[in-house]
Amino acid sequence: MFATVHRDEDTEPAEYPEAVPRPSGTRTEAAETPRVVGEDRSATPAEIVAFLSSPM
Repeated sequence: MFATVHRDEDTEPAEYPEAVPRPSGTRTEAAETPRVVGEDRSATPAEIVAFLSSPM
């Protein structure tokens, strides 16, 4: 009834590693400021540059 999934022990990790926490200072101040209800939600050029230059 249920398909058995076989994992290749050599190529796939048993568990995925925990997400690496980002170093402090990677978030922009604009992202930390609360937005006002009804405010324009468009990203500013500074927010776009900060997003594109952040490590993925």
